[in-house]
Amino acid sequence: MAERDRIRVAVIGVGELGSRHARLYSELEAAELIGVADIESKRCRQISEQYRVRGVTDFNELVADVQAASVAVPTVDHEAVTTTLLDAGVHVLVEKPIAPTVEAALRMTRRAGEKNLRLAVGHTERYNPGVEAVLAQVKDPRFIEVHRLSSFSPRSLDIDVVLDLMIHDLDVVRALVGREVVSVEAVGVPVLTPKVDIANARLKFDGGAVANITASRVSQEKIRKLRVFERDRYLSLDYQSQEAVRFQLVPNSDGSEGGRPNIEKDDLNVQNEEPLRRELEDFLDAVATRREPRVSGKDGHAALELALRVVDAMAE
Repeated sequence: MAERDRIRVAVIGVGELGSRHARLYSELEAAELIGVADIESKRCRQISEQYRVRGVTDFNELVADVQAASVAVPTVDHEAVTTTLLDAGVHVLVEKPIAPTVEAALRMTRRAGEKNLRLAVGHTERYNPGVEAVLAQVKDPRFIEVHRLSSFSPRSLDIDVVLDLMIHDLDVVRALVGREVVSVEAVGVPVLTPKVDIANARLKFDGGAVANITASRVSQEKIRKLRVFERDRYLSLDYQSQEAVRFQLVPNSDGSEGGRPNIEKDDLNVQNEEPLRRELEDFLDAVATRREPRVSGKDGHAALELALRVVDAMAE
C-alpha cells in the first residue's frame, strides 16, 4: 500500500489491551499510528515514547488528525468516546462489550449509520483461525460446550465475568448456531471481587440446539476450549493453540452390521495467526473499502443483548 493510502489511526486507552493495538498498528503497512491517549499520563508517555508518536491525556486533541481509532477505555466510557469520534467523522473499533447497556449500544450503531462510518467491535475470537475452521465445518450443531477459564487479573473489574470473558463465547456460539436463543438459565458467583467472577449459562436455541458455557477469571489454569456435537460427529477447538479437530463416525470398512463403529479423526487445516492482528487488518480494510467489518456494531449489540440476558438469569 502506498504511503498516501495509509489510514491515520489513534488508540484511545493504552492499558494492557490498548497497548497491543498500538503495537500492531505500528507494524501494519495499512496504518499510520498518529498518536495514543490515556488519562494516566505516565502510561500514556510510556507508550507514546515506545512507538514514537504523540501522546495526550485528552483524546480530543487527536481527533482532527485521524481517520480511524481503536477505543480501549473502560466499558462505561465506550459510548461517550465512540460518539465523540463518530461525530468528528472518525471510524471506530471499540473493544467488547460494545457498551454497558443495550440502549447505549443501539445509540452507537445508529450514530455510525447516520454518519456512514464503520463501527467495529472487538470480538477477537471471531478472527481466530481455529474458530473460522470450525465455522466452515459446522452443519447442524445440537450441543455445544465451552470452557473459558483464566487466572485472576486486576483488569476489567468494572464488569462481571459474563461481559468480560463469556461474551466472547456467546458471540461465537451465536455464529455457530445461527438461530435465536429461546431460553437462558444461568448461575454466577462472586469470588474475589464484588462482581460475578465465575458463571455458567445454558442456552437453548430455536430448533433445539443447546449450549453450555462456563467462564471463570479465578481459575488456577488457563483453559479456552470449545466442542460442537452434531449427528455422527463432533468438532473440538483449543482457542489458545488454534488447534481444531474433527471426529466423525464412518461405516465399517467390511460393510458388516452391528460391529464396532469406526471413528475417523481429522486435524482441520489451520494456519496460526494472531487474532487481534487479523481483527485490525479487517477494520482497516473495512475503512478503506467502505464495507462492513466482520464484527459490526450490530453484531456487538446482539452479543451484548445476549450477555445481559445471562446476567439477568443469574439474578433470578
